[in-house]
Amino acid sequence: MQAVVQERYGESDVLQLREIPEPVPGPRDVVFRVTAAGLDAGVWHLMTGLPRLVRLMGYGLRRPRQPVRGREAAGLVTAVGPEVTRFRPGDEVFGWCEGAFAEYARAREDQLLPRPGGLTAARAAALPISAVTALQAVRGRAPAGTRTLVLGAAGGVGGYAVQLARAEGASVTGVCSTATTDLVRSLGADEVLDYTAEDITTRPERYDLIVDTGGNRPLARLRRVLAPRGTLVVVGAETDGRWLGGTDRALRTALLSPFTTQRLIALMASEPPADLARIAELAASGTITPAVDGEYSLADVPDLIRRFRAGGVRGKAVVRP
Repeated sequence: MQAVVQERYGESDVLQLREIPEPVPGPRDVVFRVTAAGLDAGVWHLMTGLPRLVRLMGYGLRRPRQPVRGREAAGLVTAVGPEVTRFRPGDEVFGWCEGAFAEYARAREDQLLPRPGGLTAARAAALPISAVTALQAVRGRAPAGTRTLVLGAAGGVGGYAVQLARAEGASVTGVCSTATTDLVRSLGADEVLDYTAEDITTRPERYDLIVDTGGNRPLARLRRVLAPRGTLVVVGAETDGRWLGGTDRALRTALLSPFTTQRLIALMASEPPADLARIAELAASGTITPAVDGEYSLADVPDLIRRFRAGGVRGKAVVRP
């Protein structure tokens, strides 16, 4: 099968489109033909091995333990392990996996769900990581009457956070670049701010919930626009530190929270099947809609990742093997 493979850590030039053997299912594994795969921020971190803390988390110290990138996909089951009870060949599935940028991928049975009939493969593949992360950031924190600020509102997680906060009843302000204001407005934001035109941390407004997706603004500046008993959720962070990267910012968030009336949360997203099922329900009903930037081939992946890092992807990009 064809797959996007890397043998060492580095930027996009380490990726090669090559023929490799198809995966074989273990006892509790499902193998599926990938019909669509989503691109998320974690792809770059696992490709580069940065921050270096990533390598200590089981992904490989000197080289990637899993050579094929991509962790969210939709596809058609082709083989199952002997202990699998929920799926059989021919089933349409979506969820988390390892090695999604390939013609075939393998996942544990508990990482997949049946793809809802009303959801296309491309839209299903755009959900597992970004939408579930947004759900965990927003859930229960944006009831009717509250004011929510989403930083990075045109990104994968941010776009879903805007829609989920609106679905809970909050008034939502989205922050994005000039080129993506129309997209964020189409996702339901009540107000859209262009961060290239103004510093949002100097505005007089105060927000009950701030969702900061992959940003690098100092916590002190974000707290200026957070209500005295508001909640700040930091979802990832991008800094230049090669060892800790944005994890040091997340650590400062957690350490500071007990000493202020404001609630400061460094979100470590998890992958419970119940959350993915909830996201599938919301997408199937039209409550949330994946903003798909476009569909690309496996050969496009290196350039696509470069464009993603440069901020050139609106919403979610989907790869079609």
